[in-house]
Amino acid sequence: MSSLLNTSRPPVFCPGCSHERITRSLDKAFQNMKLSGGQIAVVTDIGCSGLFDTFFHTHAFHGLHGRALTYAAGIKMAQPGLNVIVTMGDGGLGIGGAHILAACRRNLNLTLLILDNFNFGMTGGQFSATTPSEAHVGSGFLNQLERPMDVCQVAISAGAAYVTRCSGYSKHLTEEIEAAIRFNGFSLIDIWGICPGRYTKQNRLTPQMITEMLSKLPSITGPVANNSRKEYNEHYRELSAGLEPVLPPKKVAVKFRPPEPGRQEVVILGSAGQRIITAGEILCIAGLTAGLRTTQKNDYNITVLRGHSISELILSPEKIGFTGIESSSVIIALSQEGVDRRKGLFGRLDDHALILKPPEINTPMSPAKIHLMDFKSQRIKPKDWALAALSVMAKLNKVIHNDMLRSALGFKFKDNTLASAMDLVERVDIT
Repeated sequence: MSSLLNTSRPPVFCPGCSHERITRSLDKAFQNMKLSGGQIAVVTDIGCSGLFDTFFHTHAFHGLHGRALTYAAGIKMAQPGLNVIVTMGDGGLGIGGAHILAACRRNLNLTLLILDNFNFGMTGGQFSATTPSEAHVGSGFLNQLERPMDVCQVAISAGAAYVTRCSGYSKHLTEEIEAAIRFNGFSLIDIWGICPGRYTKQNRLTPQMITEMLSKLPSITGPVANNSRKEYNEHYRELSAGLEPVLPPKKVAVKFRPPEPGRQEVVILGSAGQRIITAGEILCIAGLTAGLRTTQKNDYNITVLRGHSISELILSPEKIGFTGIESSSVIIALSQEGVDRRKGLFGRLDDHALILKPPEINTPMSPAKIHLMDFKSQRIKPKDWALAALSVMAKLNKVIHNDMLRSALGFKFKDNTLASAMDLVERVDIT
């Protein structure tokens, strides 16, 4: 195979930069593997290593600093037949460290080349995640405060199945890169090199010194026996093949006509535990049985089991372009904290609107009609108030009617739950 290097955009690294040698070694690995440009995607982020996507006649993606692995994962999962190569500097390594950990755990068939020259070479020579503590860099003494990262040890700890540490001047660099690409799983090569534009202006570093530094570290080359496992895409397909196929969403049959024309807006104001969201869903399904378009927007505490719970519903015969509530047709006020959370709604009501509430709930003044629901005297528990309020609406022929509600319950629930819900809506007294 011929070279895949882009002759109209040749490498433009500083004289003596190890990145150029890595570029040509990567190209040679592609040739050895007899890969065409259409079989490869080079994914980069920011920095001198981020130029690699322009140097090859391949598919390419250039993204945000430290995020290259996220794009590469998406590309590989969408196009598993591609050989996806990620180039990243030690700057991107530090910025996107969490993505590296995820890639190590996942074992998707990607190859990550970390072009490690111990500083942010493109942006001024500041310290990076791998800068030696004793080095002199463009960010003062800050590198003296931190211990440099050994990315190979981190990757192995995180579950990487293939890890290699080598010099950018190794005579076997092409073979190292080719072996990593051929590995069926996530492979990482930490390639140490020289940045003559920044780092070596203040720190003496030669290829021989890199070789000596590496010789003092534990040798890390190739497959990690303890992390050997199936490649992510293959394992995913294997596990998903045994699952029952996902059924298409159930269709809600249109059977009825709504009791009122036009767009109807309903807000249910309650608290956690009152099944507000479920009631909102039932109301939407009821609207669908009459051929209406529906939207549901919910607001509740991050703690889920405490605080307000609010559902805003729109039922309309026309397309709903805006899901915000403008002027409610009905407000169902079931708790004081829910009411207090949406006090402003009441001032926008007109005299055609309806407020449904238990006697003990205080609502702001408004021209809307008020219908009291004494659920306590009917021995209806607070957790059932939202569904009981829908029954009140239906019996008043406001927004929905009884047939719509009963049909929605039949769609949503089954067996004992359905029987219990039907019993509740039947026994609600609106007088």
